[in-house]
Amino acid sequence: MADTKPRRIVVAIDGPSGSGKSTIARRLADRLQFTYIDTGAMYRAVALWGVRQNVGADDMHRMEQLAIAAAIELAPGRISLNGEDVTDSIRTPDVSNGASRIAVIPGVRRAMVAKQREMGERTSVVMEGRDIGTVVFPNADVKVFLDANPQERVRRRLVELRAKGDKITEAELTAQMKERDQRDSTRVDAPLAQAPDAIYLDSTGMTIDEVEEALLKIIRHRVSNGKDFS
Repeated sequence: MADTKPRRIVVAIDGPSGSGKSTIARRLADRLQFTYIDTGAMYRAVALWGVRQNVGADDMHRMEQLAIAAAIELAPGRISLNGEDVTDSIRTPDVSNGASRIAVIPGVRRAMVAKQREMGERTSVVMEGRDIGTVVFPNADVKVFLDANPQERVRRRLVELRAKGDKITEAELTAQMKERDQRDSTRVDAPLAQAPDAIYLDSTGMTIDEVEEALLKIIRHRVSNGKDFS
């Protein structure tokens, strides 16, 4: 008897901070009726728990324990940690910076990758991060490396933070993002890198609608013109 189970599709979007990964991944998941997995939010949730437990980002053993124990649930536009909605709490610059620091801990990454793979086994997903196409899902159906020039990335993130009432200056944010880029691209375990078979897209100067349409075209081309979408 033929297997009639719908095929699961994995769309992996990697790129640096401020490149628009989260926004575009969320929109693509909505258009395709896939599950959106915000891997950055998962690391931020663990970082937030560390802050609350007074565990320093340099305490590798304790942070690994927290990452393993963390009960993380994702819903459209929301994330919960151990049953608590922490969607807003994880979006501060301090927590984002802490997430980048704990992301270099091999044990934390192993715990997060295991959780992400488990999510990707359940249904078709759009997953964004920094090592999705290289480490988490090296056999993803579609891989995209989304980028933008540094000035554009700072501008986008500044607009996002100002809309939430954050008073960070452009100079402070530029310094933070430069430091994060350096840390993400030089870490020993799963550094930020474009997968050899990923399609590179520079979104500088593009509207979000233009980026969305460009990626939909790529996805449909890679996945039999959309015929295999579940």
